[in-house]
Amino acid sequence: MDFKTATALRRLRLVSAPEAVSFLLLLICSVLKRTSDFNAVPVMGMVHGVLFILYVVFWADAWNRAKWRWQTAALYFVLSVLPTGGFFAERKLKRETEAGVIAARARKEGVVNA
Repeated sequence: MDFKTATALRRLRLVSAPEAVSFLLLLICSVLKRTSDFNAVPVMGMVHGVLFILYVVFWADAWNRAKWRWQTAALYFVLSVLPTGGFFAERKLKRETEAGVIAARARKEGVVNA
């Protein structure tokens, strides 16, 4: 795994958890709007919208650089639209990045012929 691919995956991983948190907070704000006088939906909607757009941009970059199969790319996109999917995406991306870095180091040191 080259540096740019690792960076693309790291960016996607770093935005996935905050995007999931903002989605959950937006859902809570939507419920509170309908059950009380508290209305933070416009603010949380904007925050979540910005984080979602960042996620999609970073997802497209990671898909391009990591050369994912379309099934893998679709999985990460579907995880972005589920309320807690960003947490699962973050965990999966962390494992993928670590495995890629270990494999790249092994190839560099001549341990494996991968």
